Amino acid sequence: MNIGIFGGTFDPVHLAHLLLAEAAREAAALDEIWFMPAYAPPQKPGKVISPPRDRLEMVKLAIAGHVHFRVSKLEIDRQGTSYTVDTLRHIAEQRPDDRLFLLIGGDSLADLLTWRDPAGILDLATIIAVNRGRTPLDVEPVLAALGEQYRERIQLCEMPAVDISATNLRQRTAEGKSIRYQTPRSVELYIDQKRLYRDEQPKPATTQAVP
Repeated sequence: MNIGIFGGTFDPVHLAHLLLAEAAREAAALDEIWFMPAYAPPQKPGKVISPPRDRLEMVKLAIAGHVHFRVSKLEIDRQGTSYTVDTLRHIAEQRPDDRLFLLIGGDSLADLLTWRDPAGILDLATIIAVNRGRTPLDVEPVLAALGEQYRERIQLCEMPAVDISATNLRQRTAEGKSIRYQTPRSVELYIDQKRLYRDEQPKPATTQAVP
């Protein structure tokens, strides 16, 4: 099988996440995409994030009904800091006959060299970098640092340009503003029911990468 691994904080999961996953699934003919909520993202040390059970449940609600989407508790069950190379290594050991693909936003491609063992990541999986409409994708800095042998391990694809970020959704929720049509209705209702993000102070919107 061709399995796409899509890691993130998903706090909350939103429509841009789903569009990215679907674009990558179609572009690379993926059989399954595993949404992988991080237990503790390495790029957010000390930052307060929603409990893993809430972020996991929101992903389950968001992908319900899509026959190719799955949710994985691997990083949540493992606890500790969630490093992508460790996750890929574990999956590769458990499923040696499957091909692994790592889904990332195109903006994360420029940060790949700062992740733990980027060459190890590319040895384990083919990266699908999805352009979210912000900036052109450029694989050359990665190849210059890691070697030309990895060129075929990085695929580029496009998705509709949708300017939605989890940070902005948390901010809007904290301000009592609507997040309708930016996240699935089931996730919106879950956020309202659990009163997530109500006590957050507004913060500038940022994009997220998951090393």
